[in-house]
Amino acid sequence: MNEMTEKRGQTCLNQVLSGNQKAFREFIDLYKKLVFSIAGKLVDNPDDLNDLCQEIFIKVYQNLSQFRGDSKISTWIGKITYLSCLNYLRKKKSLITASINDNVLNQETVQSIPPDQLAENRDISLLLKQEINNLPPRFRVALTLYHLDGLKYHELSEIMGLSEGTVKSHLFRARQLLKKRLLEKYQQEELIS
Repeated sequence: MNEMTEKRGQTCLNQVLSGNQKAFREFIDLYKKLVFSIAGKLVDNPDDLNDLCQEIFIKVYQNLSQFRGDSKISTWIGKITYLSCLNYLRKKKSLITASINDNVLNQETVQSIPPDQLAENRDISLLLKQEINNLPPRFRVALTLYHLDGLKYHELSEIMGLSEGTVKSHLFRARQLLKKRLLEKYQQEELIS
């Protein structure tokens, strides 16, 4: 999150704590992308995702007065989101994978790529997404938040409640596991062809 968003978030937080309940709507707008981004990495059912994100913002609202300012608001909300998602997964007693977007490539790209290359690119993209989705949740979250969302080690550390060293270890293991699985599947498909 950029500094302007954080400053606006702090202003909204102060307004809500001062009794301006309408400021919470803006607060949600500032941080909903973050919440949906983290939760979407762990929950694939859109209805469950929406319900979970609403519950997360209720928790955030109920705990606004607990925010001490030791970290960024986005990091604090990210941690609440991550822990809420882990609780959700525990309750479901199964690992839920994130949905695979069937619209891998936009129409313009589709028209400019030969059909055989397009099919191969789509297959590789889907295989990659499937394998990322099959990673253990802690690895999947660390990998996607670091590489796709651009969070830093210290932010991941605070969100996931782990030391920076453990976050780096999770990222390393996630990359290694992903590489191993992709090589195994890719080589198997080559043998079949």
